[in-house]
Amino acid sequence: MARRADHSREELYEIAMQAACEIVEADGYHALTARNVADAIGYSPGTLYNVFANLDDLTLHLNGRTLDALYDRLESSEDLATPEDNLGQLLDGYLSFLEDHRNLWNTLFEYSLPKGQEPPAWYARKVNKVLSLLEEALSPIFPEGNTEAKANAARILWAGLHGICSLSGSGKLQVVTTQPVRAMAEGLLANYVAGLRISGTK
Repeated sequence: MARRADHSREELYEIAMQAACEIVEADGYHALTARNVADAIGYSPGTLYNVFANLDDLTLHLNGRTLDALYDRLESSEDLATPEDNLGQLLDGYLSFLEDHRNLWNTLFEYSLPKGQEPPAWYARKVNKVLSLLEEALSPIFPEGNTEAKANAARILWAGLHGICSLSGSGKLQVVTTQPVRAMAEGLLANYVAGLRISGTK
């Protein structure tokens, strides 16, 4: 394995991110430690801190990459006739991403910053970029210029879908229903959009 002098800071960042991704994909979020990443790339943990401020910083960057990958999966969707169709297509992409990358998805939602810390601006932009796809799909339902209500609706819908998927991932969905994840998620989408249409999204 190449040693510390063999990589620039930018190269070290890339191989550390790749190693972190592989560790989480294989063994889950709780296997993500500075020691495990350092061992995987043949460096000391101290060398990692020349690139990342701490393990929280490394985890945020990993989650940022997961958000980018999720956006790429969802953004490839075609523009269909109705908001319901577009949301259904986004749901397909979301569930397929979750199936393909369950541990990265879990890390995205299990990890939280230490109390009192806020996510950096670059991370918030990545979150908003993903949510913008939901906003765009919902857009025809809302009067022009009603951007705040549309943004709120996208976040409520995202949170509801996350709740269903999170319960499923923890094996607890069966406590409240015998319906599969997709049926629950589709029901949430259909009923939420129907409610928006009835309310006129005032």
